[in-house]
Amino acid sequence: MSGKLILVGTPIGNLSDFSPRAQEALESADFIAAEDTRVTLKLLNHFGIKKPMISYFEHNKYEKGDMLCARIEAGETCVLVTDAGMPAISDPGELLVAQCAERGLPVFVVPGPSAVVSALAVSGLPTGRFTFEGFLSVSKKSRREHLAELKTEHRTMVFYEAPHKLAATLADMAAAWGGERRIALARELTKIHEEVIRTTLGQAADRYAQNTAKGEFVLVIEGAPKLETEELSFEDALTLARDYLAQGLSPAAAAKRAASESGHRKNELYRGLLHSPGSD
Repeated sequence: MSGKLILVGTPIGNLSDFSPRAQEALESADFIAAEDTRVTLKLLNHFGIKKPMISYFEHNKYEKGDMLCARIEAGETCVLVTDAGMPAISDPGELLVAQCAERGLPVFVVPGPSAVVSALAVSGLPTGRFTFEGFLSVSKKSRREHLAELKTEHRTMVFYEAPHKLAATLADMAAAWGGERRIALARELTKIHEEVIRTTLGQAADRYAQNTAKGEFVLVIEGAPKLETEELSFEDALTLARDYLAQGLSPAAAAKRAASESGHRKNELYRGLLHSPGSD
């Protein structure tokens, strides 16, 4: 009988955020796979937990993954933790979960603190729809290509950023999207020096061009404004559908495309096409 993998979210700064269920998971594990065993040891010591640990991080995830899966297949319970927050989210644990899924091994989760959702919640920006973009590439070319792809993204965007790269990232964002976009910079969440700075991209770029950033940052940036499209009358929409029909589309396809561009109902446009002169 196989064991299981349990993903356990760990505090992003305040140890009081560690849940009783998370403690129970660590206590019940046969072993713990940790991003940095030194960081996890502090957590274990704080709660009086003693368990064997295996180092599992970005540069050894391929060689360690098969070994961890083999132990789980043999019946052991492995708890996976990252240094802070949810494992497998912008984290090498993503690969281990995929490997377990491929082998049909059970994977469970004990939810915990998340810097992404916490920053989003206090940002003051729209939260109904958002996209998490993780860390930007250290390559200038890749970073700028990534930002260019997001220029028309309407959803609120969330990024992680290290303090030593913050100034360059903000400058690139302002250049790619304009300085008027609103941004919330969430720094050191749940820690003593927690701070949320709500400003614009241009002002943020100027601020950190002159000052050295300290602490880990989550950047929450408003999406691109939606362009208002001029509303077409039904006759104009029907004319558009006829044009698509003349271009070789089927009546159904022409009606569907015209509907998406005009806001009118596809079925009504389809009926209109069928009753148009010359449609017999």
